[in-house]
Amino acid sequence: MAIDMNIQELLVIRDLDLLIHQVRLEWTTKNSKILPHLHHVRELRKRFTKTKFKHVSRIQNEFVDALATLSSMIQHPNKNFIDPILVKIHNQRAYCAHVEEEVDGKP
Repeated sequence: MAIDMNIQELLVIRDLDLLIHQVRLEWTTKNSKILPHLHHVRELRKRFTKTKFKHVSRIQNEFVDALATLSSMIQHPNKNFIDPILVKIHNQRAYCAHVEEEVDGKP
């Protein structure tokens, strides 16, 4: 999508530090399953004038995980396109309560 939008500088944020080091050629991998993926990412990097990789811990990546979960639940007739999800960020905190399962197994 970034290539189609003619983006020149790209910031990639990942929660997997290992992959970032492998893409930067700082570390190598012996895992044959990941090699095609790494090669493809390295080739894509050449399409941008600047790429920067940033590592965030998994605990800081909860919002992305929630979006990934939502996207995996969407069944769209056209597998190549999913309608955008509008996300609004509010300054007000939200609270939730954890409810345990009933003893009889019914909600």
